[in-house]
Amino acid sequence: MAWIKPLEVEEANDEAKEIFNDFMRERGNIPNMFRTLAHRPALLKTAFEHFTAVLKTGTVDLKLKEMLGVRVSQLNECAY
Repeated sequence: MAWIKPLEVEEANDEAKEIFNDFMRERGNIPNMFRTLAHRPALLKTAFEHFTAVLKTGTVDLKLKEMLGVRVSQLNECAY
């Protein structure tokens, strides 16, 4: 059970809403981690930039990167 409630789109500030819109455009959803980070927009922005750099650069296929993230979450017994 989460201690900090992830924000809904309507609750987020304009900067967070822009990032939420990027997620919706590219993924069709907003990961809970980013909805939770929206409580601190500066942290949300930094995490989003890091997430984007990891997933969109390099030679490893995006699907494989996503599957690795899911598997690591399973191994650590955390909800992805």
